[in-house]
Amino acid sequence: MARIAGVDIPDNKRGEIGLTYIYGLGRKSAQQILTKAGVDWNKKVSSWTEDESTAIRNVITSEFKVEGVLKSEVQLSIKRLLDIGCYRGLRHRKGLPVRGQRTKKQLPYQKR
Repeated sequence: MARIAGVDIPDNKRGEIGLTYIYGLGRKSAQQILTKAGVDWNKKVSSWTEDESTAIRNVITSEFKVEGVLKSEVQLSIKRLLDIGCYRGLRHRKGLPVRGQRTKKQLPYQKR
């Protein structure tokens, strides 16, 4: 099992999909990483060589915020909203939807 950024990447997945197991990386960024590292997107994680894994690790650490760094940055942003007392901060504090979702109207697919 490959271990990148503190996360175990499953061996039986394609590289493009396997990298999405890291918090902060999606399909598009995984494709960019593999292209810069010179690894085929469809190559299974189990068939990566040590050099390829190292190249992928280097690209991720140099160009992307992932895992702990990203999570702490998001939490600091939410804390800032709470501290200044803006509308979004108040919604976070009350545990309500922040981005304009409905809260009252019962939609047909919702349980009554």
